[in-house]
Amino acid sequence: GKGTYKGEQGGLYPGGVNTPPPAHLKAGLALARDIVPVDSEGRKSTGGKIVLLSIGMSNTTMEFQVFQKVAAADKALNPRLQIVDGAQGSQTALRTAVPDSKFWTVLEQRLQAAAVSPKQVEVVWMKQANGKPTEGFPGAAKKLQADVVSTLHNLHDKFPNLKIAYLSSRIYGGYATTPLNPEPYAYEGAFAMKWAIADQIAGKPELNYDGAKGPVRSPWIAWGPY
Repeated sequence: GKGTYKGEQGGLYPGGVNTPPPAHLKAGLALARDIVPVDSEGRKSTGGKIVLLSIGMSNTTMEFQVFQKVAAADKALNPRLQIVDGAQGSQTALRTAVPDSKFWTVLEQRLQAAAVSPKQVEVVWMKQANGKPTEGFPGAAKKLQADVVSTLHNLHDKFPNLKIAYLSSRIYGGYATTPLNPEPYAYEGAFAMKWAIADQIAGKPELNYDGAKGPVRSPWIAWGPY
């Protein structure tokens, strides 16, 4: 809530609250209403697809594969929705931040295997962290934030019809037996997501999603599952 952790206010959104500001929510809902099936060239088509794509590391792909099984049994979902797991083992934020890394090559192959194109990707769920952090707080979280913002830039550049990206942070790491991403880093990584979202809400140009306000550099972002 409004309490602090090492000097940083809690809550998922500015002001120590867990709900997005009304104006930000309104903008996201407007974009959501514009998500419709499109063909491989990104043109609206009743026979097209709406691609929901996951972005992240091993933790992300493990969770998303289960999500895909649950979604496959949900008859209420739009039949034109295509869910593609783009997350990959060891592909942390440090790597997805690089536009020509192996991650993006493999991701393109997965889209091809699913018979969809980059222009059909309209929604992303991204859950990221960095391996073996040592910088403490807020240093490691600030580095993760920078990598998340760079990844959002890559997503915007590679998927021209991407409208929304939901961000999540690491699950509880208190039982970790390696230095890969233990506590308190797993918890503190959530601040990287919070700060990125807060910067977009504040109108920072590097996260602008509204063409009326200048060059678009990012999809609209908000918290996904925490």
